[in-house]
Amino acid sequence: MKKHLILVKHSLPQIVENLPAREWELSDHGRIRAQQLAERLSPFQPEYIISSVETKARETAEIIAGRHNLELHIADGLHEHDRSKIPYLSKYEFQAAMHAFFENPDTLVFGSETADEAYARFYQAVRSVLDCHPNETVVIVAHGTVISLFVSSLTGISARSLWSELGLPSFVVIDVQSNTVVTRENII
Repeated sequence: MKKHLILVKHSLPQIVENLPAREWELSDHGRIRAQQLAERLSPFQPEYIISSVETKARETAEIIAGRHNLELHIADGLHEHDRSKIPYLSKYEFQAAMHAFFENPDTLVFGSETADEAYARFYQAVRSVLDCHPNETVVIVAHGTVISLFVSSLTGISARSLWSELGLPSFVVIDVQSNTVVTRENII
């Protein structure tokens, strides 16, 4: 069977405006969607699963791991673009900040990392996982911004466009031999 890298954007969190987003947990509806996503991954026969340290990603990964009888692993470097010092923003303010982020990848315009820095960190973490599991279908549960930056670097797809299209949850399947997108899907 062909081996894949499956990049999963975490499921729908319960937004708590006075908490940093990295501490948000899944909502009840997010847990249901994560179970649906776990089912949708079955045809790809996941063999190894690893998650970002962030709560919403870890909880999504736990549901996937349970469905596929996999041991869950957690790793540094797979977390979202560092926005931990940014207060909660309205949807409009957040969209504008993310537009600037993607349009100026080498300039610090939002959060504590540039797009290039977030990509380099995430890329290194993903490469490390793939190097340790070269013959397995690997599921990495992470976050929309870093997934979009990574997929964009492989395929040339606009990171900003992909970021705006990825749902909560969603996944992108990549053929590791050709570095091409096999499929991507939103769970709604």
